[in-house]
Amino acid sequence: IINRSIQTAHARRCPSVEKCGQMRFLTAEAKASAGRLDGKMREKTLTMDTLNPQVKAVEYAVRGPIVLKAGEIERYLEEGGTKPFSEVIKANIGDAHAMGQQPITFLRQVVALCTFPELMDSPSFPEDAKWRARRILQGCGGHSLGSYSASPGVECIRKDIAAYIEQRDEGVPSDWENIYLTTGASDGIMTILRLLVSGKDSSRTGVMIPIPQYPLYSAAISEMDAVQVNYYLDEDNCWALDINELHRAYQAAKQHCQPRVICIINPGNPTGQVQSKKCIEEVLHFAYEENLFVMSDEVYQDNVYAPDCQFHSFKKVLYEMGPEYFSSVELVSFHSTSKGYTGECGFRGGYMEVINMDPEVKAQLVKLLSVRLCPPLAGQAAMDVIVNPPQPEEHTFKQFHQEKSSVLGALAEKAKLTEQILNAVPGIKCNPVQGAMYAFPRIFIPPKAVEEAKASPDMLYCLRLLEETGICVVPGSGFGQKDRTYHFRMTILPSIEKLNVLLGKVRDFHISFLKEYSGLE
Repeated sequence: IINRSIQTAHARRCPSVEKCGQMRFLTAEAKASAGRLDGKMREKTLTMDTLNPQVKAVEYAVRGPIVLKAGEIERYLEEGGTKPFSEVIKANIGDAHAMGQQPITFLRQVVALCTFPELMDSPSFPEDAKWRARRILQGCGGHSLGSYSASPGVECIRKDIAAYIEQRDEGVPSDWENIYLTTGASDGIMTILRLLVSGKDSSRTGVMIPIPQYPLYSAAISEMDAVQVNYYLDEDNCWALDINELHRAYQAAKQHCQPRVICIINPGNPTGQVQSKKCIEEVLHFAYEENLFVMSDEVYQDNVYAPDCQFHSFKKVLYEMGPEYFSSVELVSFHSTSKGYTGECGFRGGYMEVINMDPEVKAQLVKLLSVRLCPPLAGQAAMDVIVNPPQPEEHTFKQFHQEKSSVLGALAEKAKLTEQILNAVPGIKCNPVQGAMYAFPRIFIPPKAVEEAKASPDMLYCLRLLEETGICVVPGSGFGQKDRTYHFRMTILPSIEKLNVLLGKVRDFHISFLKEYSGLE
């Protein structure tokens, strides 16, 4: 009875709910119409004029215009369109699984068990994986991967990372409280740069980065309105880092900013070089003398192919330089699940180890990390497997070792194949791919093509390559290069069969391009 009374009263006020809704809508519509009649149409708050200018300055070539064009061509082919090729081969990015690399079985088993603990009862999963998953889950709130962790990461995973670093660096001590889990290495790099960038005008933070560089660095510098300080790698010496070039870049930068940090990528992206121990010692001595903060991007530390090269961590070399250096040089090193032999890009797992940071600044770092709550726990679990893999005495070791060796062996073979085929093409010079996942060949572009392209000759080259062959690579200008030199970056991740096809198409296109623009036979 009460409900009927309420409904009757409501009906008297508003004969129809639907009608009331229409009236409200019509009233809003009438007001909008009146606004248009008055010539006062509401303007958008966020426009290109009001957009943060630092966002407009950001560029990221790895997913830039060439890649967008490749996506358009892919859709065109899927809809039945015709091109001189049947597929687009995306060699623009180091995405191993997208290129067909199979996951490491043990890693996926542990993450699966963490995600769905009911699988612990399944005989299909090895005990080696189960005890790791149980240990990780015990460190998670509610024993669930769906919980938040502490902002620096799950404690037992941080301890596993510290143990891994000590083993890798042959006994150099690592404190687990200096370990911070990150959402991929990129998240850690951005976080540390946020701490470092300050000042105005000539006191603005200068960030020294290698050229060529991974575009994350230039993008972050633009977004934070810091000052990019380029130091050029020596292409004629297999992209080695020259200490004299560091001094030149530093002294020139001091005229307009305050250089506070030097970034190193080792093994190199996009250049594929592996820095020698002597070179690392010189960089660390330079940082010590000039009071620079050191950021060492070591995500490709497992990707070393040249028999005469070896990965040396900056931390280990710093330790071996003696207490005066090891107790004072501020160093952050980064690692990731995305590269190496696992190629687990989608988990977005990573960590950073922070050395010699001022305790008060470290508290500010923890505060900054707490704003983003925590990295994804699935990525943290994946990172734990990388630093705590099966050991020789464990049942799963044989399969794990076979899979890891197969991935790294294939990459070494493809690194050599890429170098050999590209260097056999007139007008292309490719340094040895000592490590990482990319080749960065130098290409000769005839003057006629340079004139036609005006601003970006290598962009013209890569766009033509895409449109005529379906091969998607990234222009060297997106990574930085010396004036009047031109390059492109390509990944070596495709299968041997597909890589042979890719390189053959690049060879044929380049010769055709030279003939078109220079008339050379």
